[in-house]
Amino acid sequence: MGKRRGGRELLRSLSKRQKKHLREFGEEHPFYDNVFACCLLGCYCCWYYTHVFPFQSENSDKSSAESDSETEVEQVSVYHKLLATLKTSPESESEEEDDESESEEAGESEAEMDSEGSQETREADGGEEDKNGVPEQEEGTTDTAEQTLGQEEADGADASCDPSHEVIEEFTDVKHESEFSLETNFMEEESGDCNADKRDSNSSRAFSEDPFKQHMDKELEEKEVEKMSTLPKTSSQSKWPRLGQLTFSSTLEKHKTLKADKEVDVKQLYLHKPLESTWPKVNKQYLSSVNKPSDPFFTPLQRELFCIMNTYQDLFYPERNALTNGEEIRRAYCLHALNHVLKANAQVLSNNAKRRNQKPGPDNDDYRDQGLTRPKVLMIVPFRECALRIVHIFISLLEVNEKRKIDVSNKKRFKGEFGFDPEEKPPNLKRPEDYEAVFAGNIDDHFRIGVAILQKSMRLYAPFYSSDIIIASPLGMRTIIGAEGEKKRDFDFLSSIEILIIDQADIYLMQNWEHVLHLMKHINLLPLEPHGVDFSRVRMLNLNNWSKYYRQTLLFSALQDPQINSIFNKHCFNYVGQVAVRNVPLSGSISHVVVQLPHVFRRLEAENITSVIETRFQFFIDKVLPEYRDAIMSHTLIYVPSYFDYVRLRNYFKKEDLNFTHICEYTKKGAVCRARRFFLKGEKQFLLLTERFHFYKRYVIKGIRNLIFYELPTYSHFYSEICNMMKATDNGADATWTCTVLYSKYDAQKLAAVVGIDRTAQMLQSKKDVHLFVTGEN
Repeated sequence: MGKRRGGRELLRSLSKRQKKHLREFGEEHPFYDNVFACCLLGCYCCWYYTHVFPFQSENSDKSSAESDSETEVEQVSVYHKLLATLKTSPESESEEEDDESESEEAGESEAEMDSEGSQETREADGGEEDKNGVPEQEEGTTDTAEQTLGQEEADGADASCDPSHEVIEEFTDVKHESEFSLETNFMEEESGDCNADKRDSNSSRAFSEDPFKQHMDKELEEKEVEKMSTLPKTSSQSKWPRLGQLTFSSTLEKHKTLKADKEVDVKQLYLHKPLESTWPKVNKQYLSSVNKPSDPFFTPLQRELFCIMNTYQDLFYPERNALTNGEEIRRAYCLHALNHVLKANAQVLSNNAKRRNQKPGPDNDDYRDQGLTRPKVLMIVPFRECALRIVHIFISLLEVNEKRKIDVSNKKRFKGEFGFDPEEKPPNLKRPEDYEAVFAGNIDDHFRIGVAILQKSMRLYAPFYSSDIIIASPLGMRTIIGAEGEKKRDFDFLSSIEILIIDQADIYLMQNWEHVLHLMKHINLLPLEPHGVDFSRVRMLNLNNWSKYYRQTLLFSALQDPQINSIFNKHCFNYVGQVAVRNVPLSGSISHVVVQLPHVFRRLEAENITSVIETRFQFFIDKVLPEYRDAIMSHTLIYVPSYFDYVRLRNYFKKEDLNFTHICEYTKKGAVCRARRFFLKGEKQFLLLTERFHFYKRYVIKGIRNLIFYELPTYSHFYSEICNMMKATDNGADATWTCTVLYSKYDAQKLAAVVGIDRTAQMLQSKKDVHLFVTGEN
């Protein structure tokens, strides 16, 4: 990083906070200084560590000293000149100091907690966790200068999201602002392929057949909107070669069922330049020799997925697998999102040129090409590593060749904050392959970043109201949307989202599903402020508050879950319709159990779905637990998917003074070591284990002789993983092994994933307990 230069005049122009930053870090305060960030961090510090899964970067609130290394001397001098003209009031200076002190106190308290946890770990036996635990991996990611919220907020990733909109917080690099402003650019200045774009636009027939044009130019009538709000959807079934069984649903009468295209003509996709030439290169590594020469663009899965995406229908695909097809899917929706943004921006830039040459007169409705705010695409992903891969795909799709490199601003800072050094990973960390695929790279889950895109350049860390695409985690969105009653909250930038992509939705069940629901409640609402929009350019659908009926939602998950289904069924209102993949599992994960033990599936009867929780608890303490209180039934592991059920059982066990220990996702390492040791030696008869702990740790629990699934696991393969832990027992008491599973008729999806669809149908018809004895792969 270049040395700071400036004399006493510069120091006088700096605020107290900027002077303190200069003394501590030896450099000027980052470009987009944002008081809102520190306030937000202080307000959510306690809430964050009590309601959100704690296995994240322990030093995520630190500032990165390397993130501004790309700032050029010319930009620094401009910044100095601007600071010399600003006068900060004493009140604002005192507020900055208070906010900074709060964030420092939060960091100190967090450091104390970490030191206490590490001390307990050193005192406890079983140092296996110290070597193999996830927190060590996360500490490594923090040391590689991709600190999360502190540096992201300090550098102004979301500076414009502060509802106060003060001048100092709205300040951005003037050079970048002018380059990426849609209002001041024109088609011929932006695109080197302007002639090709003009030729395409001259063909009115081709332009009218473009799915983007058809979808966005469709004018709904009030009767149709009322029908979509009140009437139920009609559905139809179809089977595709790769996706399998599809369910098409729509409220409008004129509903077309898509057919799978065996081959794809690139001209029929209406890809924007230069995506036609760059996509085959970007997707080349996933294409096999099986692909036909006439279809050198997509894999069979990508072809069918993109066929649906390109019609702007909502899509729910619950078979995403991080090991097999995860990256294929990521590239497909990145292509669709970038194609949409380039077309939308090209339309605005083209109309800018037309309006410039137009004679002064009344506003023309032909130029309505924008939303109430600029962001068009919102991509929700679980970890920073996912955001890193998405941005890399965008860059690859925009670079036609090595000679035509696109200009990516703030790229160095982005790599520092979102990257991960493989050498930081503990060498002895051994986990299943699916775990390694999900938790690869930087697994911090608190981030958000705005991306502004024009054809030859990309701006990272763009203010949200100057961004085309927002990439964020559910927690990152939750902390900026805020809660009702908070003074500093903002969600206006979500008002005109046209494509919502929620990838790896199943992971949010392990984080905090409430953040996803909170986001869905605040998307496509009318903004509270105009944000400098030219209303003569705003589409009528946005002015009528019908944005949600035009929004396309792409939902990808590794499993089908009622909570995920509710998002697709209750929060998607696309007038084009919805497409959901509904394949039933023929064989369940029980076939992967390698130990020989009897499986007893005990059915509980509940009047409705809301009473299942209470019915399950009463059934467990009245009929199941008494059978395991005998000393013979020692070494009993109780697997509890829900944290709330875990707390209830833990309190009941304490009240009844049962000999038990417990492990959850919030348990410190030392306590985990002691609990595992007590359970292995038989000093504790019961062990309560939460599903989220197993998801984030994947420790092997030794000494299990009796296994109780208080509820069927969310991930079906967790069933076989837990059962196979019994083979780690060395006492040879396999003859006494037992496995009991509680289920109800409302667990049909989870039950089918464990035992298969045929057995599920039989078990749901019969009201008796079902005994299965599975040996190996049968």
